[in-house]
Amino acid sequence: MNPRFLSLPVLAGAFLLSGCGTLQKSGDAEEAADRSKPGPMATQMLLEPPLASDVVEPSPAEPAGGSGDLWARMREGFAMELDRDNPRIRSQRDWYARNQAYLDRVAERGKRYLHHIVEEAEKRDMPLELALLPVVESAFDPFAYSHGRAAGTWQFIQSTGEHFGMTQDFWHDGRRDILQSTDAALTYLQQLANRFDGDWKLALASYNAGAGTVSRAIRRNSRAGQATDYWSLRLPRETMAYVPKLIGLAQIIREPEAYDISLKPVADEPYFDVVEMDYQIDMAEAAELSGVSVEELYMLNPHINRWATPPGGPHRLLVPVDQAEPFREKLAEVPARERMRWEEYTIRSGDTLGAIARRYNTTAEMIRETNDLRGNTIVAGRTLLLPSPSGKSGDYSLSADERLAAQQNRSRSGRQQIRHRVQPGETLWELGRKYGVGVRELASTNNMAPGDTLRVGQEIAVWTDRADIGQGTIEGQPDMVRRIRYAVRRGDSLYRIANRFNVAVNEIINWNGIDRNGYLHPGDRLELYVDVRDVQ
Repeated sequence: MNPRFLSLPVLAGAFLLSGCGTLQKSGDAEEAADRSKPGPMATQMLLEPPLASDVVEPSPAEPAGGSGDLWARMREGFAMELDRDNPRIRSQRDWYARNQAYLDRVAERGKRYLHHIVEEAEKRDMPLELALLPVVESAFDPFAYSHGRAAGTWQFIQSTGEHFGMTQDFWHDGRRDILQSTDAALTYLQQLANRFDGDWKLALASYNAGAGTVSRAIRRNSRAGQATDYWSLRLPRETMAYVPKLIGLAQIIREPEAYDISLKPVADEPYFDVVEMDYQIDMAEAAELSGVSVEELYMLNPHINRWATPPGGPHRLLVPVDQAEPFREKLAEVPARERMRWEEYTIRSGDTLGAIARRYNTTAEMIRETNDLRGNTIVAGRTLLLPSPSGKSGDYSLSADERLAAQQNRSRSGRQQIRHRVQPGETLWELGRKYGVGVRELASTNNMAPGDTLRVGQEIAVWTDRADIGQGTIEGQPDMVRRIRYAVRRGDSLYRIANRFNVAVNEIINWNGIDRNGYLHPGDRLELYVDVRDVQ
């Protein structure tokens, strides 16, 4: 969905919120290739490497364990007009019917989340076709990121996510939290349906294009004396296909044999359980205690960006049902401090708890709790315990950093990779022109949206077929520019360091992500990109 404003009704009226965005990334390369072609399914997806979860085994004849079939349960709750047939629906339905392998992969990913979504929709007495909406939105890829900077299974943009309490920071992105995002999406859809007198098709169109867009289309038709139902409205092209996608998919789920489709069984039983904790935990340590692979833990908890759960919460993990109770028992035997690896930090003159917390991407509260501090007073020369990962970076293969590295390093046939260090004023569009690469492809390679802003000093991976660029080189800097690590000395300031190395203060700030108004402390290490001929 293109970035638009979604109107969200509240008690006093309606106000504008940004909504979800056209899906940009997927772990499914085949799907991306098909959907990037012109036609009714022309939503263009840019690629991430296939997820381990996308390896699909042959479907058993019956759901595992003899449990009921979730597809059958969903059919009983279908309540939309699935008997309608028109060219818009047929074109979408026919695409799904031609892509058995795609439906298998979606079911393999979705088996983790679908039972929870169905249960939540049933609690609200909502049509169970809505439980299929994540297929349309993200193909059940929890790491999907859109052209409109929307994220997660339900594809929320930042502002809408924050409105529904899905905060985003270094450690986590609540928009990818299956519990939070499902609750938010169903709440939002119900609010939209209430705004349009219970019309779910108009609610879905509003989820895609914004309630204001749909309301204006209704007013246009009303003034012209025309019908104001969804099928009669003139809406953005994507929205014209959005509801037909869901209906066409639901028609196949209702009668798969009629379209020569064999649905991969999904058991009608909970896939995961919620293990509550009162403290941060390293994901590698959680995997060892639970007997669940790190990759599976990330797939169930895709909101976790880094090597550990967020220090400020939510302090919980979703784990497969069978492993939940043994995990709780083992977790209870491990003292809170041993759930993380710690390193000693010697407090320097001028340090504050807040500054140390920012430097180590944790919170002052966690440092206080870990080190039994009653207040914010710390003494130079004493040591603090601070968190650090217990494993190597590769042990956290679905963390944000590792997903980015995998995407950047995924080989493109017939091309060579270069790394470009962003210079002041550069944009993805300019870099695309420079290297002969499309903006969307360049954005996808770096897990970005085409409209994202580049940071000075950011390293961008470019796969190009230009023969005049040396393989593996760093572009965007003069030949004599080198990356150096500079240890701050007593009396240093940003201005003094910038003057010494002939760089701009803003460049130092951007390269290191530091606060212009913050303090430098002796021993702090800065990353600089300097022309070695200019070093004084």
